Amino acid sequence: MKIKRALFTLFVSSSLFACGASTANNYNANQRSANQSLNSADASALTFMREEEKIARDVYISLYQRWGNNVFNKISSSEQRHMDALARQLQSNNLPDPVVNNSVGIFTNTKLAGLYQNLLYKGQRSEKEALHVAAYIEELDIQDLQKAITKSRNSALNATYERLMRGSRNHLRAFVRQIENQGITYQAQLMSQSEVNSIVNSARERGNRGQRGNRGQGRGMGMGHGGRGNGMGRGNRAW
Repeated sequence: MKIKRALFTLFVSSSLFACGASTANNYNANQRSANQSLNSADASALTFMREEEKIARDVYISLYQRWGNNVFNKISSSEQRHMDALARQLQSNNLPDPVVNNSVGIFTNTKLAGLYQNLLYKGQRSEKEALHVAAYIEELDIQDLQKAITKSRNSALNATYERLMRGSRNHLRAFVRQIENQGITYQAQLMSQSEVNSIVNSARERGNRGQRGNRGQGRGMGMGHGGRGNGMGRGNRAW
């Protein structure tokens, strides 16, 4: 009888422990999910950034067609990856995608549609203007990503923003190198001159290509110390 009671007590204790652990695990999982859910400000910023990255891609595609400078072609491909990363964030958070038409020059946000037209108009006047327009876009992206990171507490979203911002800094380096190759000193257009100088005078940043794990070696954008080439380098893609 004592043995039966001991076994019964052990069984009940083990069951309660298992139920308690399961409940705790479910609670912790729910808390993590709640803490990571997007608020309305995060959702709005993510939706906006998705189309802002499309501006960069579309402008660079158009400027490559106009001027044939391969830096636009290379970086437009990188901007497509930026767009894809933000699309995955929208999908994972069950948010509608504002890019309902992926054609060049089509936008849901009317203000971004107007910005695209203005930038394209300036960029078609000369190749020098085109490079300055591209640098302006990268400064704008960096600033808006910085603002989004500051306001968001969602770690997954911020990790994506950080990767995009790293890529934008590399793009800015590439475009500024092209401008300086023409004997022109680049003047910051949105950011402070010290911020731009700090980026341009530092080495190209390396990092994983995106959210799908390590992808090994690839072709990167930008250029580090030594030489003033066309702004293209080799190494791990930093978007």
